Amino acid sequence: MIAVIDYGVGNLFSLTQSLHAIGQEVCVTADADEIAKADRIILPGVGAFADAIAKLKETKLDEVVRNEVAKGKPLMGICLGMQLLFEKSLEFGEYEGLGLLKGTVRSMEGVIPRDLKIPHIGWNALLVKQQHPLLSSVSEGDCVYFVHTYYATDCEDSLIANTEYGAQLTAMVAKKNVMGCQFHPEKSGKVGLSILRSFCEEDMS
Repeated sequence: MIAVIDYGVGNLFSLTQSLHAIGQEVCVTADADEIAKADRIILPGVGAFADAIAKLKETKLDEVVRNEVAKGKPLMGICLGMQLLFEKSLEFGEYEGLGLLKGTVRSMEGVIPRDLKIPHIGWNALLVKQQHPLLSSVSEGDCVYFVHTYYATDCEDSLIANTEYGAQLTAMVAKKNVMGCQFHPEKSGKVGLSILRSFCEEDMS
């Protein structure tokens, strides 16, 4: 069973529909006991980093996530959920993240050319940097759907794929049982479903 953490800032309907489409049993929950029973965990997220991390802390779900990861349970963050995995974010200030991966979330402003729109919205190709079970059904150049203004930096030890948007931007990360997608796999067609399937079915130990 896959636990999708519900802390008020995720696009839960599309994600759960996609998981059902690949034959997964899904529990959308904020209950620590339900999360503990799950085989794997997905941390979704849209919106501002500060609001999201505050809600996780208020509900003590930050502690639940860290505890389950410490037990070796696979965790995947999606979009803002991926950004929360890092040490800190510089979005409208400086805020501490979950600290499960090394790295800092920064604005792409000043990094990409001025003629490119921010936020980065649309389909972009994945550029594989390191093989990983999450990429078992992904080919170099497969396109996925992004919606973001901030991106992870200083995360070389977990980087498995970039995308090109006027600069190389972090697209996917993975270290041991902690993984993340900056894009939305639930909105990325067959490629996104293949990534979700790999997360749910592949050995991530």
